[in-house]
Amino acid sequence: MNVDAESHLAAVERSVSLLERDRRPASMLSLGRDFPVPLEDLWGALTNAERIQHWLLPISGELELGGRFELKGNASGEITACQPPSHLALTWEFASDVSWVEVRCSANGAGAARLELLHTALLSPHWDEYGPGAAGVGWELALLGLALHLEQPDEPQLDEQAFAASPEGKALITGSSEAWGEAGIASGMDTDAAQAAARRTTAFYTGA
Repeated sequence: MNVDAESHLAAVERSVSLLERDRRPASMLSLGRDFPVPLEDLWGALTNAERIQHWLLPISGELELGGRFELKGNASGEITACQPPSHLALTWEFASDVSWVEVRCSANGAGAARLELLHTALLSPHWDEYGPGAAGVGWELALLGLALHLEQPDEPQLDEQAFAASPEGKALITGSSEAWGEAGIASGMDTDAAQAAARRTTAFYTGA
């Protein structure tokens, strides 16, 4: 499957906010992307277990308000808000850390929809090492998978490991890491620290 890294990088809007959560320093990553599909199709791809496994990971659990979910080999959590077809919020429990994800969807013209994703996490040594790119690049790869699924639902799912090792994958990961570094600087992060974190993020995702 051919992937135009530049177009997918350009399709994502990114920002970082430094704030407080539960009276502790935290970061909030914001991603926005438009998709050329109706709002109901986007919502279905985000909330239907059969479709989620085609662009993200196999998922189990009760996909309803108050239910718990588990992404195979990855995160689990609780669905804390669900207002079809526009709003979803959940806890994101991974490696004994808890963070918070909120997704908002809206119609964006005839036959098009917009997704906005917010991910809030407490600051930690992991943030010091990788900055916003650790989560940011991961979400961008997920949005890439979502875009490919929405455009070509019958095509096989993108092999993320093979893609990360390809020239297109390395270009997308590098560009995303650098863009998240720039977003971090815009939020007030030290320039040298943000750029170093971006380089470590690129190396982590590409295995370099």
